[in-house]
Amino acid sequence: MTHLRTERTRARTLFTAFALAAAFLLPTAPGGASAATGAQPAAHHGGGAPHGFASLAGGTTGGRGGEVVTVTDQAGLERYAGAEEPYVIRVAGSITVEPFGADIDVTSDKTIVGVGDTGEIVHGELHLNPGTSNVIIRNLTIRDSYVEGDWDGKTTDFDAIQMDTADHVWIDHNRLTHMGDGLLDIRKDSQYITVSYNHFDNHNKALGIGWTENVTTQITIDHNWFSGTKQRNPSADNCAYAHLYNNYLSAQVADGDPLWTYGNWARGATKMVIENSYYRDVQHPYQADDTAELVQRGSILKNTTGRTDAWGAAFEPRDFYPYTLDRAADVPRLVTRNAGPQEYIGTAPHRTHH
Repeated sequence: MTHLRTERTRARTLFTAFALAAAFLLPTAPGGASAATGAQPAAHHGGGAPHGFASLAGGTTGGRGGEVVTVTDQAGLERYAGAEEPYVIRVAGSITVEPFGADIDVTSDKTIVGVGDTGEIVHGELHLNPGTSNVIIRNLTIRDSYVEGDWDGKTTDFDAIQMDTADHVWIDHNRLTHMGDGLLDIRKDSQYITVSYNHFDNHNKALGIGWTENVTTQITIDHNWFSGTKQRNPSADNCAYAHLYNNYLSAQVADGDPLWTYGNWARGATKMVIENSYYRDVQHPYQADDTAELVQRGSILKNTTGRTDAWGAAFEPRDFYPYTLDRAADVPRLVTRNAGPQEYIGTAPHRTHH
């Protein structure tokens, strides 16, 4: 993979400067930039190229430059997701994974994008092993590996997406729901991650970050909708920088748990900044360990109870990248409309692989 990584580094330098323009100006055609990133027309909310921390240190391009293929079954998905070469992999329709809860390994330099709003992975996990770099996962529904009776996810490790010591990953416009353990686990010093416009739904443990003693991870979390979830919305442990903005937390599971039902939690030595988010019907909207730092600006709380911690200076996100905040009052409307799979993403035509 050394030669691929070298070429990717050169390509990223150019791509980072022109990605947003290319996403909107280039035609949607097989192998083109719009196909590679799942770019959408400019009228839609949310860009066609990575932003936030995933855009730094060379950027995240996924399978850009590789062959564009469509898969309709597990064998095709496993073949291209696990290949050494870069690929843009379009998931058409529903793929049921066997055995129940099995991993689909995703290697470096891949884009996996649902075709329209019907691409889905059922009963399976997308798994990024240590050393995986430069991956885009967009516009998919990943659902239903829940084990009946195991609400706490103690008998399995059936996540929707799990990564260990990965870098440059963009998780965007997915719906993750009703899985066997976590919905999204970002673990063991993963770096340069952006999680945007996803719908985390009907689950106990939504989004966990950490599983490390090191303080390394840099992550942007924006315009996500957490509904019908209980905890880890997210739980961010030992993040060097965690920037959360314009997220919508609503309809939290109300099971009477006084501690492990919560919204955002800065744990360990995390430095967290929360901006212009909206919390409705949430217990402990945002909280921080004594060892963490949490800055909150401009968020709205409706029918909330419990902790709203804020202390320390944390960091200034604009020292790292530019971004535009939506008004907190607009977040419920914008996020419920735009989070999760969208019909306009991933629709470029090309040949199908079974």
